[in-house]
Amino acid sequence: MKDLEKGFYYHYKHDPKGEVNNYAYEVLNVAHHTEIKDWDENAFVIYQPLYESSVYKRGKHWDARPLSMFLEKVVKNGVEMDRFTKITDPKIISELENIKKKLY
Repeated sequence: MKDLEKGFYYHYKHDPKGEVNNYAYEVLNVAHHTEIKDWDENAFVIYQPLYESSVYKRGKHWDARPLSMFLEKVVKNGVEMDRFTKITDPKIISELENIKKKLY
């Protein structure tokens, strides 16, 4: 199984011209279903959104997505790209940390 670093990620739908936290998420950990023997094939990424939308206003919660899907490539406007991209810019990370404190 490929390791996944905790931290902040953008979903491929993120608009760099929009707000810094649109389609931004924090990866909290990787989880495994306790009743499935092949953990590597059935790992799930546990993450939380760093933006408000109607889906997330009901309560603060975590999302889960199969690790294989989290790491896969997608095609957008004919261009292949990662579904999620790790955010490494210290300025953006600092902004997202502040947003996270307000949301959670």
